[in-house]
Amino acid sequence: MMLPSRRWYAIAAGLAMLAPFALRWPEAADVLVFADMLWVLAFVIDAWRSTDPAVANFPVRREAPAAFSVGRPLPVTYHWTNPLPRALTLRVREVVPSPLEAVAPGERRLRLSPGTELAEAQVFSPVRRGKAQGGQLHIRIGGPWGLAWHQGKRELPWDVTVYPSLKTAALQALPAAAQRRREAGFRNLRRIGEGRIFESLKEWVPGDEPRAIDWKATARRGKLMSRQYEDERRQNVMVVIDAGRLLTAEIDGRARLDAAIDAALELTQSAVLHDDNVGLLVFADEVLHYVAPSRGRRALRQVLDALASVEGRLVEPNYPAAFAYLAARNRKRALTVLFTDVIDRTASDAFVALAGSLRPRHLPLAVTLRDPALERLATARPASIDDAFQRAAAEELLEAREAALSELRSGGVLVLDVLPDGAARAVVAQYERLKRRAMV
Repeated sequence: MMLPSRRWYAIAAGLAMLAPFALRWPEAADVLVFADMLWVLAFVIDAWRSTDPAVANFPVRREAPAAFSVGRPLPVTYHWTNPLPRALTLRVREVVPSPLEAVAPGERRLRLSPGTELAEAQVFSPVRRGKAQGGQLHIRIGGPWGLAWHQGKRELPWDVTVYPSLKTAALQALPAAAQRRREAGFRNLRRIGEGRIFESLKEWVPGDEPRAIDWKATARRGKLMSRQYEDERRQNVMVVIDAGRLLTAEIDGRARLDAAIDAALELTQSAVLHDDNVGLLVFADEVLHYVAPSRGRRALRQVLDALASVEGRLVEPNYPAAFAYLAARNRKRALTVLFTDVIDRTASDAFVALAGSLRPRHLPLAVTLRDPALERLATARPASIDDAFQRAAAEELLEAREAALSELRSGGVLVLDVLPDGAARAVVAQYERLKRRAMV
């Protein structure tokens, strides 16, 4: 597409202002028509010369990070090459993949010197996690006289992956990482604690756990002897996320599913730092993602890739199918952390029954996200009859929810009922508490 420039329009407007003089001096009309024809011809020539190089194949390449993280702007570099022996003026607009926003949005203007390459840096800020494609460039190339623009599209595919926020996980990981670096050496270190692996016998002293007394060894030696255990350094942690309708509701403009994903990422980071195996299962009406338990940076990367593309579905979660899928693939004992929510005993009957069935092979931990708006409504002082009915309904919902949570606890399921904003911190603290007590 050929478009006149502002310069061409300005001079054309000046020529048009000379038209009234042709009424007074008819001989000037021929001169004006001739000037108009020359000006149109100049536009055509300049437009023709602006078609080289072709927009669709303009030499440009993009250097972008392999992945972004929510809340962390990163620069992207564009390398523009001018293949002509004359300077080029470009105006560029880019269709950015939906998870990203340009820090300086709008049109970009570039000036390329003859036969050189220009490195252009643009900063993009991730606004949400996810995976998307985009990167189409709308380019205008100016003619050598500055009278015309040649406009077209340059396809520059861009597959963007935006991970959940890693800032908090990285900061919380620093003390644990430092401790592990201090413990690293040329031999394995065995720490005496409350683990499950027998390490040695020692004489019992006041302050030791009575349950650690080895009565057979006591009978043989004639004095109280206690068992010492070595901390287990590697256990299994399975993260299970319900992406059904229960977590699609928003709290203060943010979906509860995002809070669950942030907490799952924090837990994964902590498990990796503790050298545990960690896996992931995401489900709604069907299993959406599954990552087999593994350890180290590989496990963290696999979980990140899966969590980046998780989207909530307005469907009822299929708990039987998800738990059957999990049971068929994970037979080794694991701390199974279930991110979901419950409404009442009847509506959550399947979850309550199946979560308890994980015992005694696994240790289930149900992480349920409270609704602060519902709690505020249940404690607000009613100002009208409608407000009173709303408060009564909210109180009834909270009582039914608490009854369902009590049913979970009575079935041997650990329950962590927390606000979305504090879910990540609470889950990691509970995981570390269970590690210290050797309950996994």
